[in-house]
Amino acid sequence: MKRPLAALAAIGSLLLTAADKPVLVPDVSARNIQIRYSFAGAQLLLFGAIVYPSGRVPRNRPDIVVMVKGPAEPILVREKQRIAGIWMNADSSRFRSAPSFYAVASSRPIPELVDERTAAIYELGVHNMQLSPGTTALPDRARRFESGLLELRTRQRLYSEDPNGVEISDGVLYRATITIPSQVPAGTYTAETFLVEDGRVLAAATRDIAIGKSGFERFVAIAAKRHSILYGLFSVLLSLALGWSAARLFRRRF
Repeated sequence: MKRPLAALAAIGSLLLTAADKPVLVPDVSARNIQIRYSFAGAQLLLFGAIVYPSGRVPRNRPDIVVMVKGPAEPILVREKQRIAGIWMNADSSRFRSAPSFYAVASSRPIPELVDERTAAIYELGVHNMQLSPGTTALPDRARRFESGLLELRTRQRLYSEDPNGVEISDGVLYRATITIPSQVPAGTYTAETFLVEDGRVLAAATRDIAIGKSGFERFVAIAAKRHSILYGLFSVLLSLALGWSAARLFRRRF
């Protein structure tokens, strides 16, 4: 009897400890985003509430970090160098897994919220993402290509970081806006919310967001995936037909 009673006491202690922690109740403005021919991007609103066990907001109000990640994909990064006065691909490195989209916003700069180890564990910040190099390389070379990948995708607005992008009202309600650019790939995205206090992540919650193509864009994507050979032949024939038509039109005018 002593062992079952001890186990029940331990479970009860854990439940009481969990009950002492605040809980996140998050949501997003759109669970499904459709990419059409006129799609120019979208503004995604992440909002929610912090539920405290005592019902009272503590004096040391916690901070919020929200993060939106797209599906991981392999990517080949090429490095260009000027050789004999001509810019050409001199070296390359492959990453087995890199987020196709990454955006993070926080109520304060992340270095002020958590230490480097915690930021790396939860991937808080563009430079704390866990990228998977495809080949073993020297540390300097790996860092160079990783830096190039982050810089490239930041310029493409696929990676972003807003250190003051989360607004917290009365220590309970929060909201943040994430910009989804027009060139994002289709797939299942995850919106994660973290509650941070005294350098520790107290609570986390996740919501899924589906971004898909519709209309003619969806037809083209399905055709390219299911009938790749026919799609390639049709693309070549279409290019030849358009080139021939442009040449005939140019001859008639001039």
